[in-house]
Amino acid sequence: MDKNNTPVQKLGRISSNYIFMKREDMIPYSFGGNKARKAMLFFEEIVRGGYNCIVTYGSSHSNHCRVIANMAASRKLSCYIIQPDEASDMTFNSRMTELFGAHMEKVPVKDVHDTIEQRLRELKQQGKKPYFIPGGGHGDIGTQAYVLCYEEIREYEEKHDTRFGYIFLASGTGTTQAGLVCGQLLYGDERKIAGISIARKNPYGKEVIAESIRSYLSLKGFMLSEEVLQSRLIFLDDYTEDGYGMCSSGIFETIKSVMTDYGIPLDSTYTGKAFWGMKQYIVQKNIAEENILFIHTGGTPLYFHDIDRL
Repeated sequence: MDKNNTPVQKLGRISSNYIFMKREDMIPYSFGGNKARKAMLFFEEIVRGGYNCIVTYGSSHSNHCRVIANMAASRKLSCYIIQPDEASDMTFNSRMTELFGAHMEKVPVKDVHDTIEQRLRELKQQGKKPYFIPGGGHGDIGTQAYVLCYEEIREYEEKHDTRFGYIFLASGTGTTQAGLVCGQLLYGDERKIAGISIARKNPYGKEVIAESIRSYLSLKGFMLSEEVLQSRLIFLDDYTEDGYGMCSSGIFETIKSVMTDYGIPLDSTYTGKAFWGMKQYIVQKNIAEENILFIHTGGTPLYFHDIDRL
């Protein structure tokens, strides 16, 4: 996959820090975002392997499901999406997923795993060759996508003679943050990469990302002590509010101000919550005189879902 080289936009200041934003939402496919970057790598493997249908998992808010359904439709591949009943409200993402002709199946979250296994068995019995993509693009392929993104960040720093002391992002299934941390470790860079959890709590949330880092670096033959891994992995669960898709008036005010001041759409499920959490963290930790990069991981359709509440 060619590098996306998404633009980095300089915003305003928080305290004495300069804030920059890497616009992953401008990847030119289906409203972009981190899920588009990951999906490109997954579909390279799907094409190489001659797979003819796709099974994946995600909620109605899922950017991942929207992008996978779009890429599958563009290749005339059937796409089967298993969705938890507990997060199946109508959103612009889910409407687009349906527009692309994906087969949607809603089940209680406790039945998701078994339903996925059943669907894969049935497709194979029908003579098809299904490819399963974990929810959120989890796995080494998803991690690799954000090692490549980290390389883009380093290239930007070199070209513009700058350095980001902190990188913040929304952290969900974890491979986006895992890829950035793996990039940092492979290049031996000293900086802080902080994932703002959009739902998961510690220790589970942090351990999921740690396992992705271990898996990827093992694949690359990179030896890493547990002490170093834990020192590099910053997973902040202080800003999840009441969980996935839940948010406060402060998050909505953040979304409104970023759109008003910079013309950049954020959403309450992912990027808006993370940007708000980043602002809180900067003030609480008295971070000063730093160049700070926020990764805009996408979710533009969800911005429109929030307009009435804004």
